[in-house]
Amino acid sequence: MKKRIIFGAFIIFAAGTLFCEPFKQNTKVYVSVKSTYLKSSQELFSSKICNMTYGDCLIVLESNEKFSKVCLQQNPSLTGWISNGSITKKKISKKSTASGASQEELALAGKGFSKSAEETFKKGKANLNFDQIDEIENMFSGGTISKKHFSVSVPRASYIAEAFAEFSKVIDKDMQAEILYKETNSMRAVKNILQEDYKLGIIRYAENYDKYYKTMMDEKGLDYELITEFRHVLIMSFESPLAKKEKITYGDLVDLVEISNPDPYVPSLPLAEVRKEELSEISSRRIFVFERASQFELLSENPETYMWVSPVPQKTLERFGLAQRKCDENKRVYKDLLIHRKDYSHSELDNMFIEYVIKSKREVLK
Repeated sequence: MKKRIIFGAFIIFAAGTLFCEPFKQNTKVYVSVKSTYLKSSQELFSSKICNMTYGDCLIVLESNEKFSKVCLQQNPSLTGWISNGSITKKKISKKSTASGASQEELALAGKGFSKSAEETFKKGKANLNFDQIDEIENMFSGGTISKKHFSVSVPRASYIAEAFAEFSKVIDKDMQAEILYKETNSMRAVKNILQEDYKLGIIRYAENYDKYYKTMMDEKGLDYELITEFRHVLIMSFESPLAKKEKITYGDLVDLVEISNPDPYVPSLPLAEVRKEELSEISSRRIFVFERASQFELLSENPETYMWVSPVPQKTLERFGLAQRKCDENKRVYKDLLIHRKDYSHSELDNMFIEYVIKSKREVLK
């Protein structure tokens, strides 16, 4: 019975998590999730100030629909920002209980019912039919323990792939999870969010197309935040003549085979124009590939091939016997942006993945 009540509370609460009413100044609130962070600002990649756990008491200094600036009740000098979905005005005791409920269940139950839901519950409790709650539970969970879901579309970037690999290692072995990781172009990353219910995307484009992308994302109701800016580098086999050069020019590439991705995209611009801009005419021979495994095999096995890419982790280069070199003549700057719907709040898995992306970026794109 206890499980059913907790689940019912979750269903009612979930509908309101994305649009939280701002808290009034000086309101006492409590952390209602297992674990979260106080951050230095409302920005996605802002630095962490300290870890907060279920039941910690905070005082609201200012608040909006998504975030509140708070201070610790026990240490008012320690202030930071926290998601409104992670706090509640309902008093939470940090003392252990005899209920046998797990910390996760307590955190979920601590969010409580909304006022209207409480009234409905009180009025109808005499004739409450838990078969209906069972029916709702089965509808949402398929009769099994609820799974955690994570989905992201990303460019074909090795630093992001390395971040995802590290992220996969820390998924709790007791957690039921369904993970979707798709390498694709920017157009498909946007469509996956708008049409396929993907939650996150990372898109890549040259900085001169910035206004086209940001106009498109504003029109489609997407939030975006810069992850990094970079210039392309060249990768090639250790056996390639390029690997032996201290300085590489465009002229050194003329007789070699370029490996490239065939699907550049810029909103509001004809594909032919974008292809002309994005695909160089330096080499007369080109092989188009759609995924990274094939490109690495080609580069590794054929010393006459090369590819323009974002910087690659050293261990990936070593695994495939590749060298990485700069070409000062290529001055084009690219941007990687994290995107999601404006009304979407990041899950625990989302935040874990983003942290690994930032860590990998700092290590690889120095």
